Amino acid sequence: MIERFLKQTEFKSQEDFIENLEFVIPENFNFAYDVMDVWAEEKPEKLALLWTNDKGECIRFTFKDLKELSDRTAAYFQSLGIGKGDMVMIMLKRRYEYWLTMLGLSKIGAVAIPATHLLTGKDIVYRCNRADVKAIICAGEPQILGHIQDALAQSPSVKVLVSIGPEVPEGFHDWHAEWNDVPAFVRPEHVNTNDDTLLMYFTSGTSGNPKMVAHDHLYALGHLVTGVYWHNLSEDSIHLTIADTGWGKAVWGKLYGQWFAGATVFVYDHVKFTPADMLAMIGKYRITSLCAPATVYRFLIQEDFSKYDISSLRYCCTAGEALNPSVFELFHKRTGLHIYEAFGQTETTLSLGTFPWMTPKPGSMGVPNPQYNVDLIRPDGEVAGPGEEGEIVVRVGKEKPLGLFKYYYRDEELTKNAWHDGMYHTGDVATRDEDGYYWFVGRNDDVIKSSGYRISPFEVESVIMKHPAVVECAVTGVPDEIRGFLVKATIVLKDEWKPKAGDELVKDIQTFVKETTAPYKYPRRIEFVDELPKTISGKIRRVEIREKDK
Repeated sequence: MIERFLKQTEFKSQEDFIENLEFVIPENFNFAYDVMDVWAEEKPEKLALLWTNDKGECIRFTFKDLKELSDRTAAYFQSLGIGKGDMVMIMLKRRYEYWLTMLGLSKIGAVAIPATHLLTGKDIVYRCNRADVKAIICAGEPQILGHIQDALAQSPSVKVLVSIGPEVPEGFHDWHAEWNDVPAFVRPEHVNTNDDTLLMYFTSGTSGNPKMVAHDHLYALGHLVTGVYWHNLSEDSIHLTIADTGWGKAVWGKLYGQWFAGATVFVYDHVKFTPADMLAMIGKYRITSLCAPATVYRFLIQEDFSKYDISSLRYCCTAGEALNPSVFELFHKRTGLHIYEAFGQTETTLSLGTFPWMTPKPGSMGVPNPQYNVDLIRPDGEVAGPGEEGEIVVRVGKEKPLGLFKYYYRDEELTKNAWHDGMYHTGDVATRDEDGYYWFVGRNDDVIKSSGYRISPFEVESVIMKHPAVVECAVTGVPDEIRGFLVKATIVLKDEWKPKAGDELVKDIQTFVKETTAPYKYPRRIEFVDELPKTISGKIRRVEIREKDK
């Protein structure tokens, strides 16, 4: 498959990768037709999707199944009046209908807008009006249905509502009652160009209202590197990415890149994440590769690995938030496996990565994916030298790099703020070492300036995470008349340490930090909490902590 899209498919080193990665870009590329339907023709019985849930149900989909079912889904959407360019919000959790919907919408040229099931009525109104959403495809659960119904009066663009069940309220189409009776699908004559919008994501909103990130059809092709060369997948792989389908991480790890590789995508549809259950699933279904946020690895290492057979696991990755070196080291000690870290955003595909031919450095995001011209720029506009802080940017030439977003939909000013002077500005600060490895410092807004020092919250968090009492922490700056800002640590303790929360433990953690890193970085304030404020995608909202401390 990948030989259709790359001039060279095997790489032995990063130098080889940089020199020889070259895409063959088709006209009017469409992932559903040009990848999935081709697999269905060439390897119809190959297992493509292995779906199970916490009720014990299990369904296996071959590439032939997905071709036939996505055709039917496309025809069903057409019967409801959904067509090219229409905006369709998807709130399907981890139900298998999500994959049929994504492929079906691609086949008719409609625009997919994945959304988390945790949205409230207010969130749905905001999204519907910003994007002129025409249709909503959702799981038929009371909370989801209730929020959608609450939003309808203020969402005049919405004309079509579809529930996949179990509940189907009045005014909603019943997917499973209607889906089987549609006419045979006929591929439209003109589905899309490469520049047409394939999907839009609303960002997680860590620092304000969510932005609408528009991606063209080549975005899917841009994830070939994600699945084949970062996840290190092949046709023999059974891959699990732990992510809600409402966020970009789902197409990073549960759709595009994995099926370029011909791998089996494993999905565990569960109500609540439990580390023990996830380890059991890895053993039961013989998962070969895992990608999960750093938070998940933090919870996994709290488990007794001797209780689970995870011997099938050969490769592990992480992205979405920086991985603390202590987590990397303990996971390796328990499993013998390295965690290959990477960096990217809703606006990009994989931008930095630790690839299979590289030796991971604990805590590093890796090196630039040669698909992008990534650089590090100091505040004065000059290129940052080794060890100097700078903003991660993507240099953009005459043509937009494969996988970079088109624009922030209907927000020209916001687009110009992020994309100017021939560069896309990520807003993330990092350092780069002599070997070219990048090390995360924090978001521009998160870096703490105290007594003339610039302090990386991630660096301090990584030290605090090594303390035996700590499960999670977030480091922020608190305004101070003398120092400008004080370093504050908001900490979640392990259960057995919670009774000890008090001044003595505060001093112990402060001393621990002073002895492990430069003393000026230690947290002068520590607050113990039951949980950290997070976005609905699971990222820590430091902005919320800062607002509370003003």
